[in-house]
Formats: sequence, structure tokens, C-alpha cells
Amino acid sequence: MFNPVGAALLAILGLGCLPANAACIDPAQLARSSASITRHFDDAERGEHSDVISIRASGWFLSPTSIVTAEHVTRAMKLTTEDWKLLEISARDSHQFVAAPIQQVVGDTTERLTVIELQQAFSNARGVQIRTEPLAPEERIVTLAYPGGHLRVVQGRFVHFGATGGKLAGMALLEMYEGDNRLVIDHGSSGAPVLDCEGRVVAVVSNVLTQSFFWSSREIKMSTAWGMPNVVSVPAGVLSNMKGE
Repeated sequence: MFNPVGAALLAILGLGCLPANAACIDPAQLARSSASITRHFDDAERGEHSDVISIRASGWFLSPTSIVTAEHVTRAMKLTTEDWKLLEISARDSHQFVAAPIQQVVGDTTERLTVIELQQAFSNARGVQIRTEPLAPEERIVTLAYPGGHLRVVQGRFVHFGATGGKLAGMALLEMYEGDNRLVIDHGSSGAPVLDCEGRVVAVVSNVLTQSFFWSSREIKMSTAWGMPNVVSVPAGVLSNMKGE
């Protein structure tokens, strides 16, 4: 089953702690490169979906005044290129409300990437370099995501690119896990940066691959089997083709 990761809920955002180590990079140097993004809806925007009062996801700083996330996140947040709408952004010990429109949408895969322009610079934000060359099979990677609004550093590996002609064509398929937890990349992780051993962004988390079954009237979600991809991501190289770059 192919499920979107972005969460549609209101929650108090808490910032977790980074683990002592992650892959081949020092996560402490990258802690200010990613953020939790929340868009709160007023009564008029909520409309018929009155139970959805906010949307929360992840993103990463291209610069202190621009943040990148997955396109389905900004679509769910109802962001546009014309209107400045208020976002709640949290990154480690920094927390701000910033007005923002969409600057650009880039990419040619099923999912694309959105660059959001921030009305004012986010304090202590650390922009990260984009890697244009493709991932190699079995290459080690790490993501800094905000599932549940809490920062998690999760290691993994690149498995392969989606087959040409399929619904995941061109997407980077990853296997990510923390201990035995293969669902650690879950709600709120969409838009998180995937980095290589040099700390360069190589992809952006888009979706998770899961299987669901029902037991006693309850839906139980399970990850794919060990050795198989469980995270779908958008290659970040498309950002090098941005207008004005």
C-alpha cells in the first residue's frame, strides 16, 4: 500500500534529542538544517473537513529565507505562489511564525519539490549543499525528520531508483530504520532531507511503503520486509535546475 507521510493533525511540537552518532556524518553539525513545519487553518479554510485543524510535515533550509519540502505537503497546507500564509517553523531551540508563499515547484517525477520563500530569515538556520550526482546502490544515507514533531536522525541505505514507466519512476527508494523499528519514518516526515556521508542533500522524503491488514476491527500497519525499500524519496538534483540558478 502506498501511503502519504504528511500528517494532518494539531499537536504540541516537541523537539527530540539527536542520537550520539549517525552514519558517517556528525548529526550535531546538521541539526539546524531541517525543521518541523506546521500550517494552522482558520474556520473558513477548514470547510467540510472540520476535523483537520492543521497540517504538519518536515522541511530543510536551502538558505535562511527559503525552505524545501515535498509538493504534496504544500498542496495540503493550501500554500500558493500569490498569498503569504503563516507557517509555524521549529528547528531545535528556535521557533518562529513566518509568513510564506511558494517560490517554485520543481521536478519531473510523480512527486515534485516545493521551495517556500520565508518573509524573514529563520534564526540560526543552516543551509545545506545539494548533491547533483545520483546515489549508488547500497550507499549509506541519513535523514533528519520530524515524525510527530520530534527531531529524529534515522540511518539507512539507498536501494534503487523506481523503474521507468512505473508510478515510482525516477524516485529514489530507500530502506530506513532505527533498531527494529521500520516505521520510524512516518507521519510528519514528508519533506525531510536525505543526506549522504558528506552532509549533502541527495533526496527528500515523500512517502512510505507499507502493508495494512485488519484485526478485530482495527487496521494494523506493517512495513515492508527487511532488505526491501520502505521509504520513497524525490532526488534533490532537480533543485539545480531552479529558475535563476
